[in-house]
Amino acid sequence: MQTSVHWLENVAFEAKSDSGHSVIMDGSPEYGGENRGPRPMELILMGLGGCASFDIVTILKKSRQDVTNVVCNLKAERADAIPAVFTKIHLHFVVTGKAVKEKQVAKAVELSAEKYCSASKMLSDGGVEITHDFEIIEVE
Repeated sequence: MQTSVHWLENVAFEAKSDSGHSVIMDGSPEYGGENRGPRPMELILMGLGGCASFDIVTILKKSRQDVTNVVCNLKAERADAIPAVFTKIHLHFVVTGKAVKEKQVAKAVELSAEKYCSASKMLSDGGVEITHDFEIIEVE
């Protein structure tokens, strides 16, 4: 896997992936940015949410759960000192579907957290306290 990050101007950068996608990162106006894109640390948090959500969806589909939507809301705390690393991250999954079993969702969340999510493993091994919970919304 490779990516490249190119400086655009001020504190704005464009990241390009091997798969042909790009994203603009920018700083806040207080640091000379124009707020044209997410901050780099926000992208790390988004990546964690995407990685974990990918796991949850695929695990629930394999266990034949009738899932119609999965949302992962993340909340992070950062150190006050520089570097302002993440210290705590909480992932809250909202799983919507028909007759989705709580036991299956709990298992999917556990498997993602402890076995499959590379981003979660990398961050937790680096000292970030990561917690998870979920809720299920029943639809007819």
